[in-house]
Formats: sequence, structure tokens, C-alpha cells
Amino acid sequence: MNPRILLCTDLDRTLLPNGAEPESPAARKCFARLAARPELCLAYVTGRHRSLVEQAIRNYFLPAPDFVLADVGTTIYETRGGDWAVWPEWTEEISKDWAGHDHAQLQRLFADLKTLRMQEMSKQNTYKLSYYVPLQADRMVLKQEMRERLESVGVSASLVWSVDDPAGVGLLDVLPKRATKLHAIEFLMQRQGFSREETVFAGDSGNDLPVLVSPLQSVLVANAAQDVREQARQIAARNGNDGTLYMAKGGYRGMNGNYAAGILEGLSHFRPETEQWWSEMT
Repeated sequence: MNPRILLCTDLDRTLLPNGAEPESPAARKCFARLAARPELCLAYVTGRHRSLVEQAIRNYFLPAPDFVLADVGTTIYETRGGDWAVWPEWTEEISKDWAGHDHAQLQRLFADLKTLRMQEMSKQNTYKLSYYVPLQADRMVLKQEMRERLESVGVSASLVWSVDDPAGVGLLDVLPKRATKLHAIEFLMQRQGFSREETVFAGDSGNDLPVLVSPLQSVLVANAAQDVREQARQIAARNGNDGTLYMAKGGYRGMNGNYAAGILEGLSHFRPETEQWWSEMT
């Protein structure tokens, strides 16, 4: 049977139970069993690079995905059959925004900004320039300065802020304007023939907001920070998309709504036919 549902999920603190809140017992096992259904196409959408995605799959016993949208949307892999094949069409799509500049040239643009500290080379790629930023830094002023410098050389970029809670540090990614999680998902949908009604996204953090508040059916897992929940609710309502945002709250099949349990809860909300799958699993 051809897939009828495209399930796109963030990894850290969404599918992976690596936050402070508890995970519902057996939630990941149930997720894996539903993900194995032939009707479902699974895509991981993450800031991680390939080796860290593979590490997460091993360490957390995750189901093998059909696609991985990695490096905060700058790389799309098709992973069917165990082989990781980069989509060159996506690379071509986002490369135009760099206006001929390479990673080193963009890095030199910000060399005098002492607030920025380069992340490890393993966390960089041709179309992803990533920094650590102290949480106490005035990131609005910082981002405005960076935008002005990028615009002065003709680069069209997005500045994506998130927080590494365990490390207590801010993360700032400079990406091509087109290289967002939202655009990457929409590109995947278009190429694979999935409609909005057939697509569900799950996330937990600030860098998931562009998808969460978009017209795509989206799930915010219950363990998301309160400020993210408030931002998502307000922006989705302002955009007229509050009907496509589901806030997991727990109670679904006795689970707490955190991590995989929240994804399953949201999937049932948007695609109630998955309820039949549960009866076929027992």
C-alpha cells in the first residue's frame, strides 16, 4: 500500500526523551510499531548532522526513517534501504541565497563579534554557519547587526535561535533564507506528492515555531517549555492557523503527552484512522 501519511518529527526533546520531563513507558515502542506501517512515511527533521542522527537511532532504538531533513533544514537525505542519499535538488534550491559566498567568507563577516563563538566543525556545513551565544547576550541587537552585514554583501539568510538547555548556552544558526525546516518539509511534500491533510509535524522548541504556526498540521509535545507554548499559540492564532496547531496535554491512552506520547496523541487528533492501527497491534 502506498503511504497516506507523512509524519515529520523533530528529534531532541520531541521524539528523544532527553529533556527534564519523564517519558511514558513504552511510548517509543508504540511509536516504532506505528511507524512500521506501510501507510506511513517517516521523516526526521532535526538540527543534528548525519552521524548524530545515526547515533540517536542506535541509542534510542528509533525506527529507521524514510527521509532525514538534517542540519536545521540544510540537507535532505533519502534513507530507504539503509543508504543515505543526499537530494542534490535541495542543495541547488538553497545555494542561491549565499550569492556565491562560501562558509569561510561568511564567517569572516562576523569575526569581530566577540559574543559569537564558533561551534565545532562537525556542526558546520557548506550552508550552515553555527555559533554558541551566551544566554545573557542581547540577541536581538546581535541578530540585527548580523542581518545588516549579510545584506550588505547580498546574502539572503535566516538567523535561527535555539537553546541547548543541558549546556546552558544559546545556539545561533546562519542559514540560507530558503533552508528552513518549513520549506524543507514543503519541498519534501511536493516531491513525494503529500498534501497538507496527509502531513503531520511534531516539535518542541523555538526553532520549530515556523512549522508549528504554519498551515501544516502540527503537534507541540507536552514537555515543550511554557514560553514556546505561549508563542506558538499566539502566533498561530494571529496567522489564522490555530486550527492546525495541536497542543499535546496527556491522557491519551494513559500516556503523559511528553515526547513520543505527544506525537502519538497529535497524530491521532489529526489522523483518526490511526486509531484502527492500535487495535491491529494488540
